[in-house]
Amino acid sequence: MNEEDTLKPEYPPSLIKSGERGKYAARYREGTNIVRIDPDLHRIFPDSTAVNQALRQYAQERRIL
Repeated sequence: MNEEDTLKPEYPPSLIKSGERGKYAARYREGTNIVRIDPDLHRIFPDSTAVNQALRQYAQERRIL
């Protein structure tokens, strides 16, 4: 593990004290299902609801779901 101090001098000390070490560690260990989409598709599918609806329709049309 790299122990080098990389904190920028402009960061206020209160920022360091306000954090909670390992806050998301358990969630991270469980894995993730995040998928990045290209910017041109983001205009068509702006949120997870739109993506899920399109994928469900695709799966139903192909009788996968």
